Amino acid sequence: MKMPYRISVAMTALVLAGCAMGPDWVKPKAPEATTYSREALPEKTISSATAGGESQRFVASMDIPVAWWTLFHSPALNALVERSLKNNPTLAAAQAALRQAEEGVSAQQGFYFPTLQANMAASRQRNSGTLSPTLSNPVQQFNLYTPQLSISYAPDVFGLNRRAVESAQAQADVQRFQLEATYLTLASNVVVAALQEASLRAQLQSIQQQVSLQSEQAALYHKQFDLGAIAFSDVVMQEAALAQTRAQLPLLQKALAQQRDLITALAGEFPQQEPIETFELASLTLPAELPVSLPAQLVEQRPDVRAAEEALHAASADIGVATANLLPQFSITGAMGGVSTQISNALSTGNAFWAATGGITQTLFDGGTLMARRRGAMAAYDQSAAQYRATVLAACQNVADTLRALEFDAQSVEAQWAAERAAAEGLDITTASEKLGSVSYLAVIGAQQNYQQASLALIQAKVNRFMDTAALYQALGGGWWNKPATVH
Repeated sequence: MKMPYRISVAMTALVLAGCAMGPDWVKPKAPEATTYSREALPEKTISSATAGGESQRFVASMDIPVAWWTLFHSPALNALVERSLKNNPTLAAAQAALRQAEEGVSAQQGFYFPTLQANMAASRQRNSGTLSPTLSNPVQQFNLYTPQLSISYAPDVFGLNRRAVESAQAQADVQRFQLEATYLTLASNVVVAALQEASLRAQLQSIQQQVSLQSEQAALYHKQFDLGAIAFSDVVMQEAALAQTRAQLPLLQKALAQQRDLITALAGEFPQQEPIETFELASLTLPAELPVSLPAQLVEQRPDVRAAEEALHAASADIGVATANLLPQFSITGAMGGVSTQISNALSTGNAFWAATGGITQTLFDGGTLMARRRGAMAAYDQSAAQYRATVLAACQNVADTLRALEFDAQSVEAQWAAERAAAEGLDITTASEKLGSVSYLAVIGAQQNYQQASLALIQAKVNRFMDTAALYQALGGGWWNKPATVH
């Protein structure tokens, strides 16, 4: 039993003496920028005296909860997002991809250890009379049993496997951050879909109110025509305006039905399993405080940036793998077992055997293949470095765009609210003047159309604020780092 012991000692010595080839991983430097634009971000947005026009304050380095959608204070939205995170198949696919990558790491780590295999061979043989006998006796026909235990090991002298494990772990981390990105994207898509539904319902309500008002006006014109107070052309013009307004209803209803189908799919259900939750703008609350992370924080928070960083890490480790492949490869193999014509005696002392072999392999000529692979790995690293920088720049642009959008969204709500109030007042005045005969029916129709357009524009301006608020949470990473460690 001394030989296996000596083999294990030799293998341990080779591992301890090993070193890892290639560059050691160095994490990219965080951006030194402290703002997202030349102009200073205002402390808060302006406010207007309408629902959805509340001021929002920007808070530097404010942490983000993992369930950031709860800040809209909508139980229906909370329930829909949570159910979507449980049932959506895209998320399940990302989870499976992570498990696969983690098993790949475990498989690569297995090469740190010897491979031990057991083998049992049995054969029925007959020797030729003209040849020397196989056995130590002249028996020509016999059974032969050969149980054997073999061990093989490739000492990681130059760190090839260590770099391969490092690369596999980095690729698993890429999948881990892509999973977080999938969580974030799914939650954001559900929130946006709910906001779109709320917008469509608000637009439908506005158009229905306009239809009601125009219907009353048309009925009044019919009475006036019957009394001979107005011409029939006035009635026709009002009926035409009413028909044009009504024509918008089917389009909005179609959009709403399709939006409900989208929400159902995001929740991981079939169309006939439409969620019970419905959404109205009045049921949603704008968060009063909005986080603003510095660019140095952003690169740690954004899942796409972290995934790009780990892809760069994997590319760095792959250079080490390619470098180690240029160097000698060591191997140790051993075998022990027995051979006998009777299986019960195969491992007896007289029938036992063992063998131990050590080897070194060095490629002397391969037409430049290994060197080309190393240069290719270095080029892949340069590509990953450029892609990482591009991802960081895009992330910062995303945050900058969203912050500016929120600033101007508030101004848009104020302007559209003023326009809607002016249009409503103009409609009231024009309608009253028309009853007194001081303006024509055309002025009333024009005032109705102005109010309708202003009302729809105000709805869209309010929805934009909600959407850009959700977009900011997504742009800043969505708070995945606050997720409990047991949640995957």
